[in-house]
Amino acid sequence: MCRQPDLLRTCFYDFHVRYNAKIIDFNGWRMPLLYCGIIAEHQQTRRGASIFDVSHMGRLIFSGAGATAFLQHILTRDIGNAAVGQSLYSLACNPQGGILDDLIVSRFDKHWLLVCNAGNRAKLLEWFAKNSTGFDVRIQDNTLDTAMVAVQGPKAMGLLDELLSEPVSSLKKYHFMPQRYLLAQFTVFRSGYTGEDGVEIICPAALARMAMGFLFKQGRDLSDAPLRPAGLGARDTLRLEAGLPLYGHELDEQTDPISAGLEWAVAKTKTFIGSQALAEIARTGPRHRLVGLLVEGARIPRPQMPVWRGGRPVGRITSGTASPTLGRTIAMAYVERDHAQKGIALEVDIRAHRTPAVVTNLPFYRRGDIAASERMDGLPPACTTTRGSGVGDMPVPRREANPQ
Repeated sequence: MCRQPDLLRTCFYDFHVRYNAKIIDFNGWRMPLLYCGIIAEHQQTRRGASIFDVSHMGRLIFSGAGATAFLQHILTRDIGNAAVGQSLYSLACNPQGGILDDLIVSRFDKHWLLVCNAGNRAKLLEWFAKNSTGFDVRIQDNTLDTAMVAVQGPKAMGLLDELLSEPVSSLKKYHFMPQRYLLAQFTVFRSGYTGEDGVEIICPAALARMAMGFLFKQGRDLSDAPLRPAGLGARDTLRLEAGLPLYGHELDEQTDPISAGLEWAVAKTKTFIGSQALAEIARTGPRHRLVGLLVEGARIPRPQMPVWRGGRPVGRITSGTASPTLGRTIAMAYVERDHAQKGIALEVDIRAHRTPAVVTNLPFYRRGDIAASERMDGLPPACTTTRGSGVGDMPVPRREANPQ
């Protein structure tokens, strides 16, 4: 287990230190914010391939004859017809329809795996235990006994096909497959949180350091490595361009899935905790909607900054950044539903300065928006042993305690 008496360290902590990552205290974990710069790591993911340490995320096992029935009771998604080898995005809600967490649930032959946000793991374990009465279900927290990385980018699948014993490029999105390296078994999931193609890999903690060395065997010097590490800072700007919600920003216990644009992940054919409240919200319509904003100028909207129209506040910012891919300022916000249509002109109150913004559809970026020629020729220089420039012109994202 990769434990420390005060702060948790992932099994890849020594790797982060070796490559001069800027380490931060992240919700009780020692995690890499960046290696050489947020912009460089963002661009290498959009044009090449990056590896992210996401071992801080919770990994919970549900087994027993009543495991499926229990998950049907607590999750918004109908998982009853999920096949072995399939993953589903879902949410867990409170009785009022507020989001306790968004998560990925995967069906194995004899159990289910639930991957949740780091800062919500303890809360969810308590919630699951409280609501498991009457179900034949066993819940096991495997977070500290396993490690997890995300390999993301347009070149990720080709690199992994060369490295792994079995090719993964044929794996369908939101499906997974077990693999072996020598005597060690690990699991490859076709999923991610960057808007790019790629996978997430879970392996036993005891084999994590060996696995990282295996992935980097083509070049220990990052200057010639086809796969390069990236930190939480780039992960945040990547997910924002892709219009993906972040718990604590776009999602929380006072926000329902319908307002967040996640009604597609809410089953209408089953009863679950919060289903009655969500059915009523769907019937009457949510008061606010999550939208994308294209913001003028270089000032970055920060969470909770007011959004104005017609001389009054009509919403609030949830996330904002200077988009490395689009070359302009973008943000996500909740605004009153009458002001949520594409093309509506709004204003963001950025430090007492009313900055024009226009509502746009999410996501801001879709895979393939960067031409193939740019991917080949536009790969940024590799991180060196010093962090270099590339973060000073982009504010370090203000993140909540548990990114997905």
